[in-house]
Amino acid sequence: MATISPEAPAPASTPAPAGKRAGGLLTRYNWAGGGLGWAWLFVVMLPIYWIVITSFKTQDNYFITNPLAPPDDFTFANYRTVIESDVARYFINSVIVTTGAVIPAVAVSFMAAYAIVRGAGSRLLQGMNAIFLMGLAIPLQAVIIPVYLIIIRLQMYDTLAAIILPSIAFAIPLSVLVLANFIRDVPKELFESMRMDGATEWGTLWRLAFPLTRPALVTVTIYNALGIWNGFLLPLVLTQSPEQRTIPLALWDFQGQFQVDVPAIAASITLTTLPIIILYAVGRRQLLSGLTAGFGK
Repeated sequence: MATISPEAPAPASTPAPAGKRAGGLLTRYNWAGGGLGWAWLFVVMLPIYWIVITSFKTQDNYFITNPLAPPDDFTFANYRTVIESDVARYFINSVIVTTGAVIPAVAVSFMAAYAIVRGAGSRLLQGMNAIFLMGLAIPLQAVIIPVYLIIIRLQMYDTLAAIILPSIAFAIPLSVLVLANFIRDVPKELFESMRMDGATEWGTLWRLAFPLTRPALVTVTIYNALGIWNGFLLPLVLTQSPEQRTIPLALWDFQGQFQVDVPAIAASITLTTLPIIILYAVGRRQLLSGLTAGFGK
């Protein structure tokens, strides 16, 4: 006759280790990383804080008070000085240079990236791609003298076109790299279906590739616009008259032979940075997503 053995006692439930969730995932707080992040935020925000509070100080108050202390009496005289120093002309020049360089650079880069991706078997196109990649390794400072000599030979010195043309050339390599990686993510079946429907390469470029790569186009547009707007070396070397100056060169108006109007310079920097902050705030997500597109493979 079968005997019934006493039921074995159930194993005692062990308490979950500290920091363990119900799903079994450990939660660990990276205190070191968080502390370093806050420290880096402090390092980045400190110069911005100094520029903003200095722009509201008078010249005398700036030299007798703590540089990091808020001004005793807020004044907008520095902003009034900047606005009255023909900053509107510099602003218009910066808009012309930025627009005139970004639009051609993005258009040429988009068509070049499409040709490189679609003509992967062509040695000529692959050679062009290698040339574009080599352009990423050449800094502007290394070729500023040849650029200056070329502009002189073309008789374009002291014109806005002298700033626009080199800006286009230096904006193309990175734009081609980003756009080419984004176009590679487009399924090849879509291109094949467009070709079967009788679409030409030009029609496929603008009807298929252009709508699908719009995030990357926004990315390179914002990135190049920020770089060209902040450009200082090209306007400094390739222009001379005050009528051709851009916003970054407006700082020269507040430097004398024996003194520097630091509060006015801080006010000028604040006004110059506002369009950049607004542009970055509007297109921040597009900028980050477009820069990382195609590099995860």
